[in-house]
Amino acid sequence: MRFHIREVSKNMKMRILLATLPTLALCTSGYAQTPDRAKLDRFLDRLAEKNEAMGSLIIAKDGIVLYTRAIGYSQINGTEKKPLTAANRYRIGSITKMFTAAMILQLVEEKKLKLTDTLDKFFPQISNSQKITIAQILAHRSGIHDMFGDRKLRPRRKTNPITKDELLTRIAKGKPDFEPDAKHSYSNSGYTILGLILEKLTGKPYAEALKEKITSKIGLKDTYIATGIIDVNKNESLPYRNLGGDWKQERETHPSLLFGSGALISTPTDLIKFIQALFDGNIISKESLASMITIKDGYGLGMDTFHFAGETFYGHTGGIDNFGAWLAYLPEEKLTVAYTSNAKVYPVVNIVSGVIDIYYNKPFQIPSFESIAVSPEVLDKYVGVYSSPEAPVKFTVTRADATLFVQKTGQSAVPLEATAQDKFKIDPPGIVIEFDAERSQMKIKRRGRERLLTKEN
Repeated sequence: MRFHIREVSKNMKMRILLATLPTLALCTSGYAQTPDRAKLDRFLDRLAEKNEAMGSLIIAKDGIVLYTRAIGYSQINGTEKKPLTAANRYRIGSITKMFTAAMILQLVEEKKLKLTDTLDKFFPQISNSQKITIAQILAHRSGIHDMFGDRKLRPRRKTNPITKDELLTRIAKGKPDFEPDAKHSYSNSGYTILGLILEKLTGKPYAEALKEKITSKIGLKDTYIATGIIDVNKNESLPYRNLGGDWKQERETHPSLLFGSGALISTPTDLIKFIQALFDGNIISKESLASMITIKDGYGLGMDTFHFAGETFYGHTGGIDNFGAWLAYLPEEKLTVAYTSNAKVYPVVNIVSGVIDIYYNKPFQIPSFESIAVSPEVLDKYVGVYSSPEAPVKFTVTRADATLFVQKTGQSAVPLEATAQDKFKIDPPGIVIEFDAERSQMKIKRRGRERLLTKEN
């Protein structure tokens, strides 16, 4: 996800730095000393009752927990369901990038690295390496092609392990997307490279460097890099997808494919400790933090910005295999919201936004999640195989009872939620599908783009 484009002014930098000092920061919107726990409970109860989410939430101020709640299950085996608790661990996807960036900045402070160093010092086989700087990789301004979004470069089976040498070889095959610093474009490959640089300069595996530089330093007991499949005996949550009211376990991406860009496991409790320590100057210096939160084209050095309830929060999001994570911190109030999910249905951004609106006593209507009923006779008109000469894939639409499913070539079937007799949605990732039975057509809308497909005879 990318956010609003803006630059941080000198006054903003100063305001953020002052907010990290042990002084009383004023809040522009007036913060709630005590969250409306009853309304937060009703919101999360509704999400759980309607199978719209599973996960754990914590709201904290200056490291002190104000509200915590877990909904859903960490493991489902037929009718046997193991409820999620505060002890459960989650894969946090791209929030890993904040940890990787922090350790890279530590190396800069240790004089082992410079932000102006070019990539050819480490991996000259990467295109444009002699022009790409460490700072540009941190800010996703390197032009390094993201192999994860390229079918020709990423492994065919995401469940198989991959070596670091093979990762590097695949990344090196990618052609640059643009000249360094020309623009911003999110690159997981860039953070994979940063993880490899970290190992080169420390002489230690990423896991050991993480333990030495962050987790042991600030007391994170549930944060570590995944090395294999999910282990439920370690309180690691399994990922699930909602299929018409039933939960189906999601296939896991092998963490070796994610490495320094998204392979960490953590909990909301540890995430709150991490970002609080980061802004308190207990992981990197305040000068390094200032560079980390200097935002250009919506991103800093391993740091995102979010706008909720009229305030600017800092942090990151993460998503992998239907895990979803969100870490947001408001420096002026030392307010943190950490949410980790092992089943995304209702968009995570809407959950976090709603939680923050409730915290600030802003108007917020708890959604009803009442779907529109469409008769099986009408649904049957939409069943079929749809294709387009402009796309190499096909979409198969099927019906099971009163639910319509769509399956893209090579992927699992996904349930559609009716919003009208001929309109359906998939949340996430925010896909709208419209059917025209008379013309035998299906229109797919996503992020402002449309694709028109026709039913095959």
